[in-house]
Amino acid sequence: MTSTLLQMSVIIACGAIWRFFTPLGISAQQTRQVLTTVVYYLLLPALVLEVLWHADIGIHSLYYTGLGIACIVVAGLCSWLLGRLFKFQAKQMGAVLLAAAFANVTFLGLPVLEQLFGSWARSVAIQLDLFAVAPFLYTFGILVARHFGRDGSVKPKSVLLFLNTPPFWAAFLAVILNLNNISTPLWLTGILQKLAAAVVPLMLLSLGLALSWQTLKIRQLPYILVVSGIKLLLMPLVALTLVTHLDLPTPFKAAAIMDLAMPSMLMGVVLCDRYHLDSSLYAMLVTVTTALSLITLPFWYALL
Repeated sequence: MTSTLLQMSVIIACGAIWRFFTPLGISAQQTRQVLTTVVYYLLLPALVLEVLWHADIGIHSLYYTGLGIACIVVAGLCSWLLGRLFKFQAKQMGAVLLAAAFANVTFLGLPVLEQLFGSWARSVAIQLDLFAVAPFLYTFGILVARHFGRDGSVKPKSVLLFLNTPPFWAAFLAVILNLNNISTPLWLTGILQKLAAAVVPLMLLSLGLALSWQTLKIRQLPYILVVSGIKLLLMPLVALTLVTHLDLPTPFKAAAIMDLAMPSMLMGVVLCDRYHLDSSLYAMLVTVTTALSLITLPFWYALL
């Protein structure tokens, strides 16, 4: 586990170093935007298609959906109650709810699971993301962002329109091909594998480009304690409790718990920007939870 996280940290650190030196005057924000666009619209759909086409899809896929949503609901409810207790303002409350409830199950979870458990664990990360976390983020998460922020558009878009994205279409196509037992042509397998191989390093590099310590201030300690405690300790504990009631093989249970123990997801900052929540606070929470996960992830892995 330590060796795996060390390898991941070096790639993330490369992104952080780029952020500091800005080679050729290309900023971290510009670089990250290009990388994430390529990953989101080309490489990730290729990975989703390759993995889910050959994955064992069945009733356990519904287990991942239920497990992910249950953990998100518990984390969101607890962060809301603590936010009320500490009297967080609306913009900060929305950012805290998003940071505490939604884990980085793909950008960090997928490479970590693949290194720890093997290539089969990619299916766990992708199913948790596409069947639970992402749909809930683009529905419940947007509703939360709208409630605590503000929507400046004249006619707000339906939350369901956010499901019309390349990874979801790739997953839909892969499930159809999988359930109909259609084999993958050899030439297409090679293309998908080559595209998919670039996803993990670019995800980690993009994560490093997004991290920033500049917004870290002592007055933000209550937000850090709430989000870190819920995201890195409570959420995996809830997952550990719930998986005992699921009919899944032990390695798959462990992979699901580890994926839900990941730090706050990057995508939430897009919602914070879109709905005028506290984006700098959210970015700081992603940075802190990612750093703390280097301690909590080995703990959960050792426990499992």
